This record gives sequence, structure tokens and C-alpha cells, in this order.
Amino acid sequence: MEKEMELDLDSLAEKIKDIVNSIKIDSNPEELDMLKKLIKKNVPFTLRGYFSAYLLRELTRKNVKKEKFARKEVRKSAPAPIREVEKKAEKIVSTVSPVEEHSKVEKPRQVKVVPEGAKTLYINLGKMGRIYAKDLVELLCEDTGITKDDIYMVRVHDKYSFVSMSEENCNIAINKLLGKVIKGRTVQINISNREKREDRKTEEASPEKVEA
Repeated sequence: MEKEMELDLDSLAEKIKDIVNSIKIDSNPEELDMLKKLIKKNVPFTLRGYFSAYLLRELTRKNVKKEKFARKEVRKSAPAPIREVEKKAEKIVSTVSPVEEHSKVEKPRQVKVVPEGAKTLYINLGKMGRIYAKDLVELLCEDTGITKDDIYMVRVHDKYSFVSMSEENCNIAINKLLGKVIKGRTVQINISNREKREDRKTEEASPEKVEA
């Protein structure tokens, strides 16, 4: 069974207005009068409105079919290489899931292994101050001799960030950035409290002072 066509009522209303205007200026009113009499003779009065609606629907349906056929013929007449490219593109789109598509756009960055003895810096700069990982890397590498390969890990949070490097490079970064104003914020940078707590565990005699 043929699927019912969705009717564009606004377009049909405009079409009806065009037909009414065409009737008013038709160059052969005698022919219209003859067809009117034919309809009056063969269509009951109570069905004449439905008769007009049926004709309008069928006319619209035929026009839609003609448009689809015309588009199909244009596509067939396109050069073979273009048709092949279109087919390949459709195949690729149909086989790539939204998850795969998203993963291609946002491929996770490969995490470097943090070597033993590395230190982690706490920096009071984060996303809320429009600071991101790329910005921190540029700040750390600028005029310090530190390279991207020297930075083992960068974690940016809303108000602060953590950066892991060798102890030597951490000290270089502290000397360079401490007190510097970045995007209106005075930089506070030091070895993170987590690192300090780990270093103090072997020095503190009282177990009550050791933080969990």
C-alpha cells in the first residue's frame, strides 16, 4: 500500500489562490463552462466539494512524483566518477556510528608515563580564568629551556591545575612563574600539598599527624 503523502497546506492554499485568479482571467471561459456542466451532471451536489479536493490531492501527488523522477534522472545523467563518489560517501556515512564519529573528532590525548621521582606542581590557574593545558605548556616552555617532552602530565581544573615534571624543572617553573600576573591573576605555584605530605610521611614521628 502506498504511503500517504504529507500535505503542505500552506503551499496548497497558495496554489488554490493561483487557480482562482487564473479562472478569473481564463481566455477560454466557454470550455470551463462546458466542463462545469459535465461535473454538475455527473457529480452529486453533496460530493462536489470532495470532488474538487480529490482532484487537488491527485494533482499534488503527481507533481511530487514528477519532481522525484526528475531528480533521479538528473542523478543518473551525472558522470560516472561523480556517481561513484556519491555512493562511497553514502556508504561511509551509513557505516560510521555517532560514537565513532565523535571519537574521531575528539581523540583522547595519549598520556605519558610519569617516572619515579617526578614532582607535581600546584598552580592557581584554571579554566575559569580561561587557562587551558595548551596555555600552561606555553607558559612553562617560554624562556626556561623546558620542552613539551619534559612535561609528563597536565591536569586543568576550574580554579587550579597540576603539572608533573622532574624536580629540577619544577624548581625552574616556580622561579619563573611565582608572582607573575597571568590574565589578571597573580600566579601562586609550588610543589603540591599531596607531594609534600608524601615526603613528610617518613619524617613525622606521631602517627596522628599523618593525613589519610
